[in-house]
Amino acid sequence: MHDVPKFQIRAAHTDSAVTVYQAYAPALGLPAARGGRFPEAWKRERMTWIKPSFLWMMYRCGWGTKPDQETVLAIEISRDGFEWALRHACLSHHTRGLHPDQATWKRELRHAPARVQWDPERDLHLAALPYRSLQLGLSGDASRRYADEWTVSIRDVTPLAHEIHGLVRAGELEAARTLLPEERVYPAGESLLGRLVP
Repeated sequence: MHDVPKFQIRAAHTDSAVTVYQAYAPALGLPAARGGRFPEAWKRERMTWIKPSFLWMMYRCGWGTKPDQETVLAIEISRDGFEWALRHACLSHHTRGLHPDQATWKRELRHAPARVQWDPERDLHLAALPYRSLQLGLSGDASRRYADEWTVSIRDVTPLAHEIHGLVRAGELEAARTLLPEERVYPAGESLLGRLVP
């Protein structure tokens, strides 16, 4: 994996959908998985962050052990929705050369319904890797579309997270690796990522 580009989207995806991950308290996560959609209690006006990387999600939620992150969800969303969010996104930090100046970037960020952040990808021990993983923040219109239009299915993958974590703790890394979701390079060219790579 040493030749992996620093900024690249990797995700489990099909011709029509992309899998992203989030973790919630059971009171929200379990009804979402049971119903296959986000319940009314899910606040559509708040910013929500989706992550195509399973291992980055494990890093964030501590394998589903952190408070209010005990239920790990795999959310399948339409590729059309995912790409709409990327096309309407702004980088979460100012980048010289990409934005004319700080004020322009701040204005873009304020009006953008989505924002992109690139954080170090993680290995099975949750240690940082030299290349980055996409985090996509959705707010306003994007958040509502995500919950009510783009979501195709929601699965509770907490048992999978615990099983993989158990194998890692036992030193059985190869067995753990075989259980990881298969994340392939997502075909996002210049038109989607041109403004989103620092």
